[in-house]
Amino acid sequence: RGVVETTAITIPEGLNVWQIAPILSEVTQNTEDEITIALKDPMLPERFNLQGPTIEGYLFPDTYRFANGISLETVITTMIEQYRSLWTDARKKALEASGMSEHEIVTLASIIQTEARQLSEMSRISGVYHNRIRDRWLLQADPTVIYALGGYRERLLYAAIDSVADNPYNTYTQPGLPPGPIASPGAMAIDAALTPEEHDYWYFVARPDGSHVFTSTLADHNRAKEEQRIARNGL
Repeated sequence: RGVVETTAITIPEGLNVWQIAPILSEVTQNTEDEITIALKDPMLPERFNLQGPTIEGYLFPDTYRFANGISLETVITTMIEQYRSLWTDARKKALEASGMSEHEIVTLASIIQTEARQLSEMSRISGVYHNRIRDRWLLQADPTVIYALGGYRERLLYAAIDSVADNPYNTYTQPGLPPGPIASPGAMAIDAALTPEEHDYWYFVARPDGSHVFTSTLADHNRAKEEQRIARNGL
């Protein structure tokens, strides 16, 4: 028997299926488009006993080594099994205590993952969303609208938000969590979703360095937004 050639691939945290597809094409015999279509198949969640409209969010970010030309099905199965291995007894207890479903936690974790540029802020960002969920506020999470728009945006304009007003992933117009994750969260984001920081913040705005200013009132939030606009663009 000959030596089986393998290739290592790394799936970073916070990628969605459109971004994961080209990485998987390095080891499978499928094109990026074929992989994207397969990953968006609405029948896959039931097959893997997962909730949600697709398997978005459940392709666990990690480094994998696969035999070259491996089947896409094997790759998907391996990544979902890696996700399942995350659920230790401690995390299962935290899930039960959270009062949320596993799917809701992964969905929230995906938003936290895409919002947080600094890992130390994940739990605090989680606390903001938990406060909003508890008080039935709109989440107003920019990454969910970007997902609804189907691609990356440097900043969101109100016209862009309005253009997808009826999209279930638009958390500026639709109440509660979106139907499913918007990216693959890592372990830290899932832990942050499970155990949020307790505080009285309902708003946050990004600084130029990627960290955030957290505030409790709309007036303070608007003031922080203006301060960061000036810091970013000047007067």
